[in-house]
Parts: sequence; structure tokens; C-alpha cells
Amino acid sequence: MKKVLVFGVFDKLHPGHLHFLEQARALGEGLVVVVARDSIVMRLKKKIPLHSEMARIKALNMVQNVSRALLGDAELGTYHVLREEKPDLIALGYDQKNLRLDLEEKMERGFLPKIPLVYLDPHQPEIYKSSLMP
Repeated sequence: MKKVLVFGVFDKLHPGHLHFLEQARALGEGLVVVVARDSIVMRLKKKIPLHSEMARIKALNMVQNVSRALLGDAELGTYHVLREEKPDLIALGYDQKNLRLDLEEKMERGFLPKIPLVYLDPHQPEIYKSSLMP
């Protein structure tokens, strides 16, 4: 079974997220969604998510294309979840450039195993970008 893994905050789950998850799921037989912890969101985005990390996991576990949603690492950039889950590939959203660069650099240095990265297409980003949602 080919396991696909995605990372994200997934606050205010919207059609853009659902399209992202659908594309990622189409790449394999199982989709693991790693949900950013509230503390990590605060550090990266300088704001608390509208929904708690546990509420976001619960909502994602109800999405048809998601095999399992789980909480991300407590420390940014450690990627323990990759060692535990051993995905066959990682799907990245069009706006996850910093994550892509960090993963590529850590794979190149040997800090992480080399896992193929796949870049997914946006779904109406001018409407469905989380930072634009009310």
C-alpha cells in the first residue's frame, strides 16, 4: 500500500483543503494528515487557530479521503512523524514553499530519509486560501 502524507494547519476546513486532500489521496492508497499543533501555528503564523488541534484532527478524520489524521511534532523541524509513519511520498500544497525547502535541505543532509515530494495544484487560491477566509 502506497502511503501519502501531508502537513497542514487545516483550520476552517474549506473547499481548497478538500481539493488538496483529494489530490493527495489520489496518489496512493492511504492518506495520513499531519495537523500542526496550536503552539507551532502560533509560532509560525503569530496567531492561535480558530479551532483547537484536537477539533481539527476530529474534523479531518471525518473527511472521506483521509485515512488518518494525527498531531504533528511538538518541536518544529524535527519530523519525528516521518520516521514513525514512513510515507512513500509527501504531497505539498502550492503555498508550502518553506516546508518544501526545509524538507529538501534535511533530506539532502541525511537528517531525513529521501522521500519523494509531490507538488499539488491549488484550487481557486484567490478564494480558498485560509488566510483569506472570514
